[in-house]
Amino acid sequence: MKGNMGRYYSGDIEGKFWFAVQSSNDASHFGGESCQPNHQEFWFDTDNLPDIKAGIKKCIDGLGKYKAELDKFFKDNNGYNDEMIVKQTSILPSKVKPMLELYARLELGKKILKCVEVTGECNFDAEL
Repeated sequence: MKGNMGRYYSGDIEGKFWFAVQSSNDASHFGGESCQPNHQEFWFDTDNLPDIKAGIKKCIDGLGKYKAELDKFFKDNNGYNDEMIVKQTSILPSKVKPMLELYARLELGKKILKCVEVTGECNFDAEL
């Protein structure tokens, strides 16, 4: 569990945006199209694969050495707060939120990529 509250996304992929870390329009970092009533609808297809892969690479590059540390942290913990992350990783307090944003975005991007690679498209609604 990465947080107790949040907004959900559902459709071809499902999940929950990280509370106080990830915005509902985070999927816009991977291309695709959205519209905005009480939720955002995202649609991706194979034409978006270069943008999806570029977005994933940008997340990985932005995380740098912290990606492996966060992978281990979340493997070893079923919840978190900033203090836990600072104590168990080398991430400075001022970098926790930006690193969590990238890490959560990477998780979303990987779901989008897998869905498009397997089915040829990925459509989902994101609560605002």
